[in-house]
Amino acid sequence: MRKDTGLAEPRPAAPPAGQFTRPTPVFGEPPLSELEFPGCYALPMTRAEYERYDGRIEFFDSREGIAWLAYEPPHFPHEDPLNMLGRLLERIAMVRGSPIVCRGAASIHLHNPGTGELRAIQPDQTVYLRPARLEPGGSLYLTLGEDPFPDVVLEVDNTTDVRKNRLELYRAWGFPEVWVEVPAAYSPSRPRGLATGLTIHLLEGSRYVPSAASRAFPGWRAAEIHEALNEWVISEETSAVLSRVGRALGEGEGTGPDDDPLLRRERAEGRADIVRALFSSRGIGLPPGFPGRREQTLLVKSSAEEIVTAASAAASFADFLSRLDAADS
Repeated sequence: MRKDTGLAEPRPAAPPAGQFTRPTPVFGEPPLSELEFPGCYALPMTRAEYERYDGRIEFFDSREGIAWLAYEPPHFPHEDPLNMLGRLLERIAMVRGSPIVCRGAASIHLHNPGTGELRAIQPDQTVYLRPARLEPGGSLYLTLGEDPFPDVVLEVDNTTDVRKNRLELYRAWGFPEVWVEVPAAYSPSRPRGLATGLTIHLLEGSRYVPSAASRAFPGWRAAEIHEALNEWVISEETSAVLSRVGRALGEGEGTGPDDDPLLRRERAEGRADIVRALFSSRGIGLPPGFPGRREQTLLVKSSAEEIVTAASAAASFADFLSRLDAADS
């Protein structure tokens, strides 16, 4: 009997666009009086001062004329998981066969069109599974109502606690999925009550529901993500997980490793080694520069069995290509 963990069960795939109703952001909600900022201090700040400020700001509200800044600058325990996420997603993207983009800590702006007032937060990392939706070059910030939402937002709580502030803002503003990571590396100034691990928050209607696995990355479980984010070097176990997640994403889009230029070339090189070995044993020469672009395409399109059969029976290199062409037709 499965133990009830209180977490939503993993979902097989992300829902089609528009399947859930995204809350309409309302300026001033939630009220500043309902937000807490552990590990941060308040600094009076005007809108003009905010526009000139070049440091990190956890939250800014022009109506209240106040900004919240972290007491401590980012340290390795905070930055390492963010850097590792980019490496993990690059591998998933290669297996998936299409790009995934991390846009870092660009500010998120909510404007009050009637008064020109501004609220802003600065996430630790934003992830886009379909970067073609983004404008080339992009802007310095994400504007709600104008720019596409990131598929995932990652927050790393090392000396702060986003559950009482930014998570509430993400919910009110309609962000579909937020990961909150508490690193394995302990910090003496970590707020009380924060236990190491990663929590996935999925937007359901107007509230977040904790989930055992990601919706944006089908089957990628919170425990697996936490383990991967805290590795120094990507382990064999994590590599297997990344491959599984990448293939699950690719299946939904009709793409795969052969659509990634690097993996496609590596696969062609591996199959070219088979041809070299068979031709060498049979005393048949190969042209300089093998495999060229045409040969790479044929080697990737053909199955390993077809390549071995053609290389074992061909009387020449030209005959080998002819046999692969015939098998591909």
